[in-house]
Amino acid sequence: MDSKKKRIKIAAVTSMVMMILVGSMVVWLQLQQQKKEHVETKSTSAPEVTLAPTPIPTPTADPRAGKVQSSLTGEWVTEKVEAKRPYAVMINNIEYAFKNQRGTSKADIIYEALAEGGITRMMAIYQDPSKVKAIGSVRSARHYYVQFAKEWNAIYCHFGHTKYATKQIEKLKINNLSGLSGIGPVVYERDRSISAPHNVFTSGAKLQKGTKKLKYSRKQNTDKTAEHFHFYEEERDLAQGKTAKNVTLPFSAYSTCKLKYSPKKGTYSKFEYEQKHMDVYYKKQLSFKNVIVQYVEESNIDHNGYQTMKLSNHSGKGYYLSRGKAQKITWERKESENKMVYKDNNGNVLTINPGKTYIAVYPNSRKQFIKIK
Repeated sequence: MDSKKKRIKIAAVTSMVMMILVGSMVVWLQLQQQKKEHVETKSTSAPEVTLAPTPIPTPTADPRAGKVQSSLTGEWVTEKVEAKRPYAVMINNIEYAFKNQRGTSKADIIYEALAEGGITRMMAIYQDPSKVKAIGSVRSARHYYVQFAKEWNAIYCHFGHTKYATKQIEKLKINNLSGLSGIGPVVYERDRSISAPHNVFTSGAKLQKGTKKLKYSRKQNTDKTAEHFHFYEEERDLAQGKTAKNVTLPFSAYSTCKLKYSPKKGTYSKFEYEQKHMDVYYKKQLSFKNVIVQYVEESNIDHNGYQTMKLSNHSGKGYYLSRGKAQKITWERKESENKMVYKDNNGNVLTINPGKTYIAVYPNSRKQFIKIK
């Protein structure tokens, strides 16, 4: 009996141990499963995203910062450039010299007027010619061009003169670089491959060297500069006026200027002698954003055929052309005040587009030959 009880007790203990072991195994398996599920959940969950801070936009630099509008072109230039005194250079424009012109495409303003015998002469005005490597050919002074140079307080550059021009230079006390004076060899040189007297040239560097040697001021004095016109800050169409895409200006039977408007470029390209008016050094046709036709009373001053014009204390009419249109204008000059101004139809100072300007000083007696269409 004792043996049987002993066996039953052993079996009960064994069964209990087995139950404990099985229970422990079940618990261990459940823990392992939970651990596995936790790992899988962690591995398959979306990665934690770190958002980059929103960038603060950098303000666009103002291209006009520190700049002012040029008094010659209305384009935005540095204050240093605007403070420079301009140069006015006489340019030979007979057909032979016309084919060899240099540096004219770099001018900010170009005047063209009759000289004598039906030929025209030009005056190229440069605000800063320092980088212009060739200018010319340079020819002699005329007294009305001396007046135009004074309007801009420009240093007047010429090779030769008439007695009327010399008198005007002295009267108006014009700083000038004359090729026939002692400064001539410093400022000018001849190109022997071209026939004289059409072979005299200069450069921006030479002009500055001559200016320094003669101790002329290179700083612009706005009190000595005529008003002329104002500039829009941005280019715009003329509010009124007639179509002006092709302009013909017959200065004489010998010399006719033609201007053709390019809508793509927004400028007038110049032609003369039925050819493109080229700057052969820079291989560029002359073109202008603005064209001013200034009618003047013009006549011979002596038996040599030299011209004179009524400018001093005088006024007249004309046209302003830009962007394919033309409008009527007037001009007024008072010599004692160095006043020269162009006005619109309302009597206000003319406002023009930024860019280069061509000024045709045209005989009033020949205005019937002008074609604007």
